[in-house]
Amino acid sequence: MRTNLEFASAAFPPRSEDEQVNEGRYGKALADHLAAQLPRHGFDVESPDPEDWGWRLDLADNSGWIGCGNYEEFEDGFLIFIEQRRSWFRRAKLDVEALADALEKIVRSAGATRIRWWGPDER
Repeated sequence: MRTNLEFASAAFPPRSEDEQVNEGRYGKALADHLAAQLPRHGFDVESPDPEDWGWRLDLADNSGWIGCGNYEEFEDGFLIFIEQRRSWFRRAKLDVEALADALEKIVRSAGATRIRWWGPDER
């Protein structure tokens, strides 16, 4: 299952984010772009929230969330990862593959290169 997407792009430069995330971490421009584009692909999300490591987008149906931020493996690198909420009483089930398809389309349309997916047990 595709859950981690790495890519390179100059389309999401750092903003003044050190007050919200750890120093050297950024990705607000990417998070804002995903929040604007995902509804067009059938995924409604909440506003981006800062985390120590980057930015988090909760899916509006509470089925999961998306994390994103810079990725220091290469210049202009970013990482997006999908986290599915697991609960016996949760009604909404996340279609991880459909979300992965949407995320890839969004970053490709923004000119991303070096696109690579991996799952939870690989790197």
